[in-house]
Amino acid sequence: MDNVSGTSEESGPETGDDGGGTGTGTSTVEDGLVNAFGDLAALPVEVGERRPTCLRCRRPQKVCLCPFLPQQPLEVSTCLYVVQHPAEESRVLRTVPLLAACLPQGKCNVIVGRRFNEEKHPELAAVCRDSRTLILYPGPKSQNLEELVQYQDVGTVKHNVIIIDGTWSQAKNMFLKNSLFHLPKQVQLNRTLSSQYVIRTQPSNICLSTLECAAVALSILEQNDDIQEVLLRPLKALCSFQLQHGAQIHHSKEHLLKNGMYDKPMPKNKRKIKRMEKLVTDHNICPR
Repeated sequence: MDNVSGTSEESGPETGDDGGGTGTGTSTVEDGLVNAFGDLAALPVEVGERRPTCLRCRRPQKVCLCPFLPQQPLEVSTCLYVVQHPAEESRVLRTVPLLAACLPQGKCNVIVGRRFNEEKHPELAAVCRDSRTLILYPGPKSQNLEELVQYQDVGTVKHNVIIIDGTWSQAKNMFLKNSLFHLPKQVQLNRTLSSQYVIRTQPSNICLSTLECAAVALSILEQNDDIQEVLLRPLKALCSFQLQHGAQIHHSKEHLLKNGMYDKPMPKNKRKIKRMEKLVTDHNICPR
């Protein structure tokens, strides 16, 4: 989950008139630019053909992952609400479509945006105010999910689970700046599971993709470990296919730092340096 940053540089045409020419030279250049852009705008646009996409797994048909999906959607009582950062929509190797393909309609609801409020998102606001709703986000106030459901009978409580989908920095920003997300009970996963999503870089060895978080959470809430195995099957197939066709295994930043393999410039910001030091020294750290 790489952050994307962009810079823009303003540049203007150089009038370059050694004799000190002013308005006339500039006007000529500007007129030329207008005409040039006008000619470009008049050119016919060729619309490239998009590869046919599988309607279930949302993958191109030639690399369809439906053989690795369950034949029938998994029957679960838990309802997932994935609040997705807009940048995730354009990523090719997303895990949320695979998650949705494994679950019945209405059990995996994807809501895209950065800011959420009661006026624009009344349904989500109602879910956040529901006493049965949990938000999966690690932190000092989080309760271990397994401890929460340890003494519950299967099916007695039909939970809603909110999962934030984005890079770790995006997820943190969305959690902190949306007061609605502070209403549900905050939970985290305590299982030691290394991410199978090896074609994207995670901050630490215990950080998981959105699909993996959902798989573990559902297996705990439904008290059925088979759910985790079924949900991870298409993810493993996706990674295997990518690796067979030239993709490289992405080790976590924690792994790279501990093994002297981190080849990027170290940050100058003290807070970022301290956070990277924690990746090396704290075995239980996950970005907050």
